[in-house]
Amino acid sequence: MRPPLLVFNEKGIYCAEADVYLDPWKPVQKAIITHGHADHSRWGHQRYITHHTNVPIIKHRLGDITVSGKEWGESFMINGVKFSLHPAGHIIGSSQVRVEHQGEVWVFTGDYKTEDDGLAVPYEPVACHTFITECTFGLPAFKWTPQQEVMHNINTWWSENRSEGSCSILFGYSLGKAQRLLKYLDPEIGPILTHGAIENTTQVIRSLATFPKTQLITKDTPKELFKGALVLAPPSAHGSSWIRKMVPYVTASASGWMTFRGARRRRAIDKGFVLSDHCDWQGLLASVKATGAEKVISTHGYTDIFSRYLRELGYDARTEKTQFEGELAEMETTKENTAST
Repeated sequence: MRPPLLVFNEKGIYCAEADVYLDPWKPVQKAIITHGHADHSRWGHQRYITHHTNVPIIKHRLGDITVSGKEWGESFMINGVKFSLHPAGHIIGSSQVRVEHQGEVWVFTGDYKTEDDGLAVPYEPVACHTFITECTFGLPAFKWTPQQEVMHNINTWWSENRSEGSCSILFGYSLGKAQRLLKYLDPEIGPILTHGAIENTTQVIRSLATFPKTQLITKDTPKELFKGALVLAPPSAHGSSWIRKMVPYVTASASGWMTFRGARRRRAIDKGFVLSDHCDWQGLLASVKATGAEKVISTHGYTDIFSRYLRELGYDARTEKTQFEGELAEMETTKENTAST
């Protein structure tokens, strides 16, 4: 019996036949990277391979690296193993990795979502024998409201705050969530101001999408400009001295964790909008089914619960420990550059 095509070791997900890692968390010679978030694209590898739209993103984060970009569905061989990248729908440039050798096919999703957000290339199911899936929100309690409705609620919240003379501070991860929010904010309501981390990342991505005009917040930004404005900021800015000059303000967070009221209370957030760049429970189940896979490996999130449910459905399902963290890791995905803000 031949060994598994992919194994999990102390450095990451390893393909021994090709001597290549997928999203390794320790430095390796050759790494295939699914997307730009910090828990999946780390510094120190000798060579990076990723989708070409993710190249400028990880260069922005990691600096001077040796990286090559691939097209969707473009096959490339490494030591006789065939690889290809396929849309994951998570954030711009996010990929699934298809690995094929001697008639056996594995798919590693990285992070993914099935809702088309109009920004990332939509998720595409890829047929395989073994499916490696995240399950960040792998509980039945997680059921996403359609994006159009969520963004309508956000714009309404902003408009109401503006009518009362308050600044609206909306927290979202600097890479991915912030751009998704920005794309659908209504600039007719008022000015959109951005934290340096979000502005710098958005500038890298602006050539790939259409965004409203934004204004970078600096130490010289006049206090009166904040009245009625919407401020996009990373979660790390909450509770910092950076937001003091925005008083009076109202805060909100856009995250899948806002499903739970307790999460909002713990974060001392005034308003929570449930908006995630990961699959909800039904999205995960539908994705597993669409692959036709018999074996499913859950890597991060509610792994035990999700795998147990899959086994009840008849799948050969198990879990593997990784250093991927889902939405918990996306808070620090870019250079914060707070000194200039």
